[in-house]
Amino acid sequence: MANPKLSTEEINAAVGSLNAWEIAEDGNAITKSFKFANFIAAFGFMTKMALVAEKMNHHPEWFNVYNRVDVKLTTHDSGGVTELDIKLATAMDSAA
Repeated sequence: MANPKLSTEEINAAVGSLNAWEIAEDGNAITKSFKFANFIAAFGFMTKMALVAEKMNHHPEWFNVYNRVDVKLTTHDSGGVTELDIKLATAMDSAA
């Protein structure tokens, strides 16, 4: 498997180093709600992150309403959180 699922301990450590990310109830994803000044800022963030995600070939589950972008990261092929999710979360934190 190219992207092995992280252990619970590895996920906890990684989330501890991120900015306000949480572990989903089932433990198979990490989540965060980003808030922006307005819709344009939220959409700009999504556009920038879409380019990063495409380059990584790792695409987020996300939902946008006005100035909020709710993100859920998981690696479906691996059945949970992998290093790809942590890298994308880190990129999102940097961009926000």
